[in-house]
Amino acid sequence: MQITVFAHPSSKKPRVEKDLFNNLHIYVREPPLEGRANNAILLALAEHLKVRRSQVNLVRGEKSKQKVFEVG
Repeated sequence: MQITVFAHPSSKKPRVEKDLFNNLHIYVREPPLEGRANNAILLALAEHLKVRRSQVNLVRGEKSKQKVFEVG
């Protein structure tokens, strides 16, 4: 299953939210340097979906705010 996520790095309050269009927005404290924000977003998504971290992989959007993850 592929999930599209909108990333918000360097946020003051880390959280996972859905908007009115059912898009997933993940806010993390880590800055977008050296993949730290991507790793934090991956961990937050795995926790939100209640799956292991190894079951979630970044497919597209390593340097974009819109990212696609493969879960399963």
